[in-house]
Amino acid sequence: MADQLTGWLFAVLQTLLFAGTAPLLSGWIKRLKCHLQNRAAPSLFQPYRDLAKLFGKNVVLAQNASWLFRVAPYVVFGAILLAASAVPLVAIPLPTAAIADVIVLAGFFALARFFQTLASMDIGTTFGGMGASREVTVASLAEPAMLMAVFTLTMTASTTNLSVAMQHILDAGLVLRPSFLFAFLSLAMVAVAETGRIPVDNPETHLELTMLHEATVLEYSARHLALIDWAGMIKLMIYAVLISDIFLPWGIARQLTLPAVAVGVVAVAAKLAMLAVLLALWETVLAKMRLFRVPQFLGFAFLLSLLGLLMHVILESAL
Repeated sequence: MADQLTGWLFAVLQTLLFAGTAPLLSGWIKRLKCHLQNRAAPSLFQPYRDLAKLFGKNVVLAQNASWLFRVAPYVVFGAILLAASAVPLVAIPLPTAAIADVIVLAGFFALARFFQTLASMDIGTTFGGMGASREVTVASLAEPAMLMAVFTLTMTASTTNLSVAMQHILDAGLVLRPSFLFAFLSLAMVAVAETGRIPVDNPETHLELTMLHEATVLEYSARHLALIDWAGMIKLMIYAVLISDIFLPWGIARQLTLPAVAVGVVAVAAKLAMLAVLLALWETVLAKMRLFRVPQFLGFAFLLSLLGLLMHVILESAL
């Protein structure tokens, strides 16, 4: 009984750590981009200040806003938070490992996107409908590539459970798997598209003809906008953790002890910091592509994941 309580305590603390440090990761990426572009960098804690300012404002709603428009931000944030609780961050043997499945994760993302796109069309504005259409189009192309990339990885462990797959990779030790390289590149491209980063989208612009994600949240304000922005930061961290803990799981705690968890926290912080550097370099070097080229971008991501799957079947399945 005591072990179960300890496990659930660690699971709750890990989810709170996920939600609490997601704005810090976004602030670190913005600061790196400013330094790379020779601009004055904001504080590392600026995202926390922005969220606090939005939570302190009064909500302004359109006259024709329905209950769906009011409820959607809470559903989006709740779905993304549940997805974060299912992803191993600093420890593997947690009670939430039972739901740490790739299909469950994709379902939470789809639920959040469904309510967000419906809410963006609820007011009836042109930008809301345009953003919803673009968001669903990108998602319909990104989700198959994401699932195929993760399936390539989970075939190694013969399971779609992330915790079991990570445990299998750790038990196997350092093994050269060519399929992992293709899956890594594919999942990184999908993460860029799903989180609205360059070159698929630019989170720092509100230009009418280029907006994707931002067009769906133009009518929100105050705490509603804060919840959606916070959910976006958590989603970015989820993808970063998936990439770091699947391809480089070393350092993650395999036992629920304070020393092991402390090492896991340091390890995941170092890996996320390095991924943030790569993302900042990526967004500094590249420019936003045209919307009509996004299907080609995501099609290439799907092709990479398919090549990784074939690599596993041809080269690794006999091992």
